Amino acid sequence: MLCLASYEKGQRFLEEAKQQGCRVLLLTSQSLQGKWPEGLYHEIYYMPDKEFEWNLLHMVQGVNHLCRTEKIERIVPLDDFDLEKAALLREHLRLPGFGETATRYFRDKLAMRMRAAESGIQVPPFTSTFHYQDITDFLEKVPPPWVLKPRLMAGAMGIKKCYSKEEVWENVHRLGDEQAYFVLEQFVPGNIFHVDSIWFGGEVVFAISSAYGTPPLEVANEGGIFTTETLEAGTDVDVSLRAMNKAVLSAFGLRDGVSHTEFIKAHADGEVYFLETSARVGGANIADLIEAASGLNMWTEWAKVEAAAARGESYQPVEQARQQAGLLVSLARQEWPDTGDFNEPELVWRMKKKHHVGFIVKSPRRERVTELLKMYTERVRRDHHASAPPRDKPGE
Repeated sequence: MLCLASYEKGQRFLEEAKQQGCRVLLLTSQSLQGKWPEGLYHEIYYMPDKEFEWNLLHMVQGVNHLCRTEKIERIVPLDDFDLEKAALLREHLRLPGFGETATRYFRDKLAMRMRAAESGIQVPPFTSTFHYQDITDFLEKVPPPWVLKPRLMAGAMGIKKCYSKEEVWENVHRLGDEQAYFVLEQFVPGNIFHVDSIWFGGEVVFAISSAYGTPPLEVANEGGIFTTETLEAGTDVDVSLRAMNKAVLSAFGLRDGVSHTEFIKAHADGEVYFLETSARVGGANIADLIEAASGLNMWTEWAKVEAAAARGESYQPVEQARQQAGLLVSLARQEWPDTGDFNEPELVWRMKKKHHVGFIVKSPRRERVTELLKMYTERVRRDHHASAPPRDKPGE
């Protein structure tokens, strides 16, 4: 199993893949040398950062040489930015999994919207940015505000919110040759949700829905505090979100793996719209939130899925009794914040990261989780919170 990693993440995946008896090879960036704990892999290989990010021809050549002594049977991208690399290598080596066209549905925001719309799934009004007349027609027909989104970025990176036609055109022209790599859509105010799911054999075998507090776009652009909490299973909103998640990922062709998918319930009409999806574990410590609520670690389960699919074996996750859980993450003014005064019995996880503060709480009652998140948000804002300018690209 060859794993690709642009960032230091997925340690639980690597650990579990070894436990499953896989020979684990890790290909990553030179700048991450020394960051990966020994024992997670059998062999590790490095490429210079820019080569790893951009020079796919050199990557293919390197893997060609690797294949002379290693029989690679599965390729797993551990981050959004590794999906295209994995797809190209699969196509070249003729291995199972998403090729380049199928990968577009999980990376390219324009491809996502077009595929969803073709499949009868509601999406906010949108247009490509190839042709000026298409942009003009869209701005005449669809009322503001609008958002200009990079097609291949992750999360809220690079998104520009525009309130006038002039502002849209200023941003479009500023993009220059990058213009075609964006999608323009109507900004729909509403409550944003995410569904995190595990798929095996083309069927969803686990799904859990959650509601963001402040929308991620506002957190990124306005320096807010990130929160999300799980929804009670079986409620109307949970059932509708999980049904829509199944429809999206079935249309996109996900068979074996994991996904983090986002939806918005519009304030104006109460309808649920698909926003975007990914063939990966959710970021921002969402995997820890899900583990607190269900006992399942998405990285670990993903490794089990990959191993079972490769061997033609069965797979079924073993979930613990479901509880409600909430997550809070914020930048902090202090290098190592002292959070000793956060000591409620429902607190089950505390972040240990420079200039960050974060917590996970869990309870049988969602009302208690909501109450704690509100209280923790107020205390973090008063004692620790800091903000930073939004990033347009990774690493900025």
